[in-house]
Amino acid sequence: MAPVLNPIQESLYLTLYARACDSRLPNSILDDKASGDLVQRLDYEFTRFKASPSVVSGTALRAKKIDDTVRAFCAEHPDGIVLDLGCGLDTRMLRCGPPPSVDWYDVDYAEVIDLRTGLLPGGHAIPADLTTEGWLDTIPADRPTMIVAEGVLPFMPGDTFQRLTRRLTSHFASGALVLNGYTRFAGWSMRFHPAMKTLGIRGGEGFDDPREPERWNAGLRLVEEMFLTRVPEVGSFPQPLRAITRLTALSDGMSRQGARILHYRF
Repeated sequence: MAPVLNPIQESLYLTLYARACDSRLPNSILDDKASGDLVQRLDYEFTRFKASPSVVSGTALRAKKIDDTVRAFCAEHPDGIVLDLGCGLDTRMLRCGPPPSVDWYDVDYAEVIDLRTGLLPGGHAIPADLTTEGWLDTIPADRPTMIVAEGVLPFMPGDTFQRLTRRLTSHFASGALVLNGYTRFAGWSMRFHPAMKTLGIRGGEGFDDPREPERWNAGLRLVEEMFLTRVPEVGSFPQPLRAITRLTALSDGMSRQGARILHYRF
């Protein structure tokens, strides 16, 4: 039987299922066969989620672009650290294939880490609530660090993500932060998404200006705001999603509300 998780923790099944669905497509964006295997192994009713083409393609695309950023960081810093926050059942380490000299840390709630153990190979597992103190203490602070926060922002209320970011950048000597940047409207509108309604999640936080985190006193500097409506992989989207996405790409404002990857250095 699948373990009992709270709604935020249970969202890991949605993203896992979306990556698995993408892996079965002839024009798969992420080609994450390991996620497909996991879905077959787990005793969970994945079909309760209405995995629409936009959810499947969007989840796979944001994961691919974050993976690309992580691979580039590991190539530049083969002695570095990767810190995957809210890792869930993500297979990112398998997909990125970092060199053995990179230390990889997967961080999530204790219940999620227990579920993950034995299902996925990985680096160092840290069971922790990201809003609590102390869990960073065991991680080396003197090496370049890539912090991955995919899907974390909308589940952290108020200024908790800002405070977490300040703790992270004050702990590590240098590094980068990559996240999918929800706008305030996108965070609010999550509550109306069928999958979020299935889980009982009421939406969360976001920010509009990609330079806002530069004002969090966390030492961040924006490197790139990537609109996912404008990347070549959109050509693999099924119709009519492809046409709608390309229409959205004509507007910066609409693209920003859709999906974007934000990359910072500190």
